[in-house]
Amino acid sequence: MTSAKAGLDRRSLLRFGVGGLAAVLAGCAAESDPVQQLRFATGPQGGPYHAFGQALADAVAASGRRLKIVPVGTAASVDNLHRLDRGSAELALAMADVAEDAVHGRAEFSRPVPVRALARVYVNYTHLVVPAHGPVRTVRALAGRPVAAGAAGSGVQVLARRLLHVAGLTGDSAVRERQLGLAESVRALRAGSVDALIWSGGVPTPALSELARTVPLRFLPLDGFVGPLRERYGPVYSAVTLPAGVYGLRDAVGTIGVGNYLLARADAPEGVVRDLLQVVFDQWRELLRDVTAGARLEPRFALSTGGVPLHPGAVAYYRSAYG
Repeated sequence: MTSAKAGLDRRSLLRFGVGGLAAVLAGCAAESDPVQQLRFATGPQGGPYHAFGQALADAVAASGRRLKIVPVGTAASVDNLHRLDRGSAELALAMADVAEDAVHGRAEFSRPVPVRALARVYVNYTHLVVPAHGPVRTVRALAGRPVAAGAAGSGVQVLARRLLHVAGLTGDSAVRERQLGLAESVRALRAGSVDALIWSGGVPTPALSELARTVPLRFLPLDGFVGPLRERYGPVYSAVTLPAGVYGLRDAVGTIGVGNYLLARADAPEGVVRDLLQVVFDQWRELLRDVTAGARLEPRFALSTGGVPLHPGAVAYYRSAYG
């Protein structure tokens, strides 16, 4: 800034004029503003949450804004909300059901977590996958069998346990739950050490597409459990469809959908949130490219964050951008 002032002699002032001087000084001030660094709790390395986080970090860096996003590998949704609560992250992704539990201080959370929503960014599709030539053809047939039901601290584990509960797979009929992440679940199903895997993610999920190319698979329909889930746990669950053609499916398969929220601590600066959302909506195609095919991020969709209130900075962004 000192060198810039020194260079502004009388001749320079005459050439630039008052307006030009103001622009130079404003530019110097902007360049001297500190970069706001935000730790972004995502998910396991190689998973869709981490892919989104890295894509957002790259998009923010390319935008020229005084922001830096630092993706942090985690166990995903439950872990992410605890990190927001502890202050070891400022941003996070989480499934809607876990986020609402955090806001209300229930289930995995002993008290309400100071978290606010920035956007619902895409919908997870629940996959209950078994070998096509195996003995399991219905959800009830999983009773007593080993099932990969999501990693500890993940939203997949929360949803899997709720699904198994409303399906009556408790007590003497309980499955033998294996706490495995997606990569481990795929390896276990391929090796035959589990009879099924439960996964909640975008469509197609690359790891499952790769598995389907070498192992004939059956995707069990789950849409019949949407009503019981909504009745017991709230309206965060919806009926969605795995389309024909994906994973080699001949016919569409009804299943359970649950949104994914981009979240921030309640004390995140409003201006930072507005800048971040500008990048998200400018670059949503790139952000979702490796996460879920064919998804669109539209304001009326993004605003639908259920029982998780929007951050004031998000409210200001949506009002300024869309009225």
